[in-house]
Amino acid sequence: MKSWRDAILNDFVPNVSKLTLVADPDCLLTEEKLALELRGRGFDLIEFRDSIEFRYAYESRYRSIGERGEHTDLVVVLRLQDVELEALPYDLLQAGRKLSFNLGELFPNLSYPVIEKLDRSLLDTLFDAQCKSQPDRMGDNATKDFILRHVFGIAPELIDNEAALLHTLLHLHYCKLQIPMMLAERLIQVLESHDRFKNWPLSEIIPDDEAFFAFLQERWPLFLSRLGSVNYVRENSLDGLRYRGPSCLPFDHQDIKVYIDNLFLEGKLTPVEAKGIDVDAGSWIRSGIVTSDADDDALRISRMFDLVEKNLPAAEARYSDWLVFALKWAELSSLVYCGDSTEYQTRLREVGDVLNITFVSWLADQYASLINLPPTNPAMLHHVPRRLARDIEDSGSNRAALIVVDGLALDQWVTIRQVLQKQDAELVMRESSAFAWIPTLTSVSRQTLFSGKPPFYFPSSINSTNSEEKLWKQFWEGHGLSRLDVAYQRGLGNGDAVGVLDSAIYPGKTKVVGLVVDKVDKIMHGMQLGAAGMHNQIKQWCHRGFLSDMVGKLLDYGYAVWLTSDHGNIQCEGKGRPFEGVLAETRGERVRIYPTPELRVQVAEAFPFAHQWQPVGLPANYFPLVAGGHDAFVTPGDTIVGHGGVSIEEVIVPLVKFERRTR
Repeated sequence: MKSWRDAILNDFVPNVSKLTLVADPDCLLTEEKLALELRGRGFDLIEFRDSIEFRYAYESRYRSIGERGEHTDLVVVLRLQDVELEALPYDLLQAGRKLSFNLGELFPNLSYPVIEKLDRSLLDTLFDAQCKSQPDRMGDNATKDFILRHVFGIAPELIDNEAALLHTLLHLHYCKLQIPMMLAERLIQVLESHDRFKNWPLSEIIPDDEAFFAFLQERWPLFLSRLGSVNYVRENSLDGLRYRGPSCLPFDHQDIKVYIDNLFLEGKLTPVEAKGIDVDAGSWIRSGIVTSDADDDALRISRMFDLVEKNLPAAEARYSDWLVFALKWAELSSLVYCGDSTEYQTRLREVGDVLNITFVSWLADQYASLINLPPTNPAMLHHVPRRLARDIEDSGSNRAALIVVDGLALDQWVTIRQVLQKQDAELVMRESSAFAWIPTLTSVSRQTLFSGKPPFYFPSSINSTNSEEKLWKQFWEGHGLSRLDVAYQRGLGNGDAVGVLDSAIYPGKTKVVGLVVDKVDKIMHGMQLGAAGMHNQIKQWCHRGFLSDMVGKLLDYGYAVWLTSDHGNIQCEGKGRPFEGVLAETRGERVRIYPTPELRVQVAEAFPFAHQWQPVGLPANYFPLVAGGHDAFVTPGDTIVGHGGVSIEEVIVPLVKFERRTR
């Protein structure tokens, strides 16, 4: 077999059975590439999580197809651990063929408790290593060592000096390799057996990228102090440092400095003042030093352009590649829009046009494969509440708060993050990103966020946000909480954040709270100064302290605090306004919604820049025509900031978890 997927795909031949029931406790069928292949073969996957939710989808979408005599290859996936297929409804068991797949069958000589913790995107590398090495039966530790070496490229026994250790950790964290805690603990165990690393805070900086970057940040000024006669840092000692370990790190090692340069460029490390050090413009050190020279800002932006253009995702990229790239793109966009160079804004626009052509094409092919991914690392917004629910179930007594900043784009989050860092130095922000729902309308995407479901499940409220509180409470009732344990408040962003919280929640009682901050959305809809004006006004709003106060008070109350957005926004130019009368049910600046595909085609023919978006996960009779790139359904020549379309700026949104430093 060329791939582990082949063993599964052999059982999926089109037109063999109308209904296939699959026990899939390891979430194999929803792996991105496998789900895409199954969809390409004509199979439609539906997950069985809740009997009522499933019955609604099955009866409304699939039973009628069979009754009309039409064929559909429907796959019902049961992913629950320790639950047999016989738990499915009787009528399905009578009509469907039964299959079962698990990791133990694919990797018979590796320890199942270890490999089940791996992100499914890593199974390709693991399968190739198994085929080449053909290992004998392995126990837990041997399996961990095998995975560390062959999947992550880490051979712990070969890490014999500080440069090698630092290079390994930079590779791990900068590349955002998803190393499970079980493997991190094994790596720590092996490294701690060497006396040379006994003073390193391995248990903190190996599993936690934020701790690792904070560790580097503390050592950077000490490194600079050795390059010249300066007195701006403490003496070369560990006094006052948060993390133990060596005071001097080999930042200038040839394998290390290329990472350090990028970390400063991308905002993961913060430059420091360094008077008395002469640094050439081309030096790798310069990105880590604060200066007042405008040329330095230009140099950083220029190097960020080079970095971004070098890392543009290809058409065959995974969704995780897009999420990681989007953070780099946001960092560059924030730099450009917070500056005053029209030259850089023009260049950003040009690169963005090329980028979004690839992105829209990728979305058309692969967006549908994201819907049923597990919520461990949320890929889409409707995964977020399920992730919060898992965290609460695992902790037993934890509380969660979800702050939704309506309309906040990822690059605008970067601008907010910089303000929050200055307002509260003890705040830890664990950044990631997720896909919004398309079309990127508030009534669509925000409801998925509060309901934990695709839009298909709330057709009656698809054009409104008035059902959010009901959907939010229904979700948590389905996870064992009382409605009295759940709070929801919207229309926030001004005034006293602490007072708002005290009126909305009972700190000792309320377990879950959903909060909608709509200030950014209001700024957007009144914006006349484009993307640069958005950043300026958002920064001014953030300086007033509402968001910082809200996050801080929720942390004080003991909540796990998450922040996200329902969609982003983009500066765009008019390409013409359709005059379709009553044909369109929603007439937005970036999206039009039609009740039939035929009506949509009529308008699409006159506006070739627009995309006829396939109604993936959307209710019946809901057919979007969406604008891509920087185009909009407004008068030619008019410039607006809008949302509803398909661009990386609108579709990929921030997902941030806040914590306080504990040391």
